[in-house]
Amino acid sequence: MSRVAPTLQAFFTTRLMQQRQASPRTIGAYRDTLRLLVRFAAERARCRPSELDFAHLEAPVIGAFLDHLERERHNSTRTRNARLAAIHSLFRFAALEHPEHAGSIQRVLAIPHKRYASALVCWLSKQEAAALIATPDPSTWLGRRDHALLALLVQTGVRVGELVGLRCGDVALGAGPHIRTHGKGRKQRCTPLTADAAATLRAWLAERGGRPDDPLFPTRRGTPMSTDAVQYLVAKHARAATATCPSIATKHVTPHVLRHSCAMYLREGGVDISTIALWLGHEHIATAQIYLHADLRIKEQALALAAPPGATPGRYRPSDPLLAFLEAL
Repeated sequence: MSRVAPTLQAFFTTRLMQQRQASPRTIGAYRDTLRLLVRFAAERARCRPSELDFAHLEAPVIGAFLDHLERERHNSTRTRNARLAAIHSLFRFAALEHPEHAGSIQRVLAIPHKRYASALVCWLSKQEAAALIATPDPSTWLGRRDHALLALLVQTGVRVGELVGLRCGDVALGAGPHIRTHGKGRKQRCTPLTADAAATLRAWLAERGGRPDDPLFPTRRGTPMSTDAVQYLVAKHARAATATCPSIATKHVTPHVLRHSCAMYLREGGVDISTIALWLGHEHIATAQIYLHADLRIKEQALALAAPPGATPGRYRPSDPLLAFLEAL
């Protein structure tokens, strides 16, 4: 049998780095997936990861690994499918390197992605977002950092990976204040800042100091924050914000929810979908259609246009509190 380790190493060095020139984020995502896989398979085979061969990575093992991700690591279906995409990429490369294992490799490649229901996007109202941004303690360095970080997330809608990659030199606070981000698919874009966001970042940069290539939001040690750290602090401040805004407790607040919130504020302001897609860095306009589905006002306007002749357009509202009580029973 053929060992997996040389093929795995060649997959990263030859296929991803040299041939495809994959971005560091792509390489990191594939690395994390395959690291989890080889550890899982090594535990099942009771051997060291470097001793694995392709017999230890048959389709039933890959299926068990995907179930492990969902049941024990509590990964979502989207994350499970992303992990499977990385595994498929490795096995497509292995099919060229090891034709003697073509049968087992094809069985792995035949494992389908799991379908899932598309729910409406979760987002914060402007009052909820204001309560979240006001939660960090302004008397501490970490509190001022978190305040600036949350304000930037809500106003610009940047991805968490783009946020942790921001450097001090990526912030321009002169005429036309904006930030420069290096986003998904190696796309660079500029996102304008409101006067309030620019003032917040100006105060933070004055305190933060640092060279242009230093991280904009560092840890206590001065190193860049991880995406996990940003997710943790967003969740922490969301829990604290429930004291002043209880409605936040009904929502699972993540950095991506703040990105959705930014898009919904633009939509409420009358910004068209193509501009929202450009603002968020979507490659296809269709990706931003989810914000149309989440905007109930558009559907109410369509309902008003379709009202029967002689009917007063709009939503029915009881004229009396007693009637409202009876209607709600």
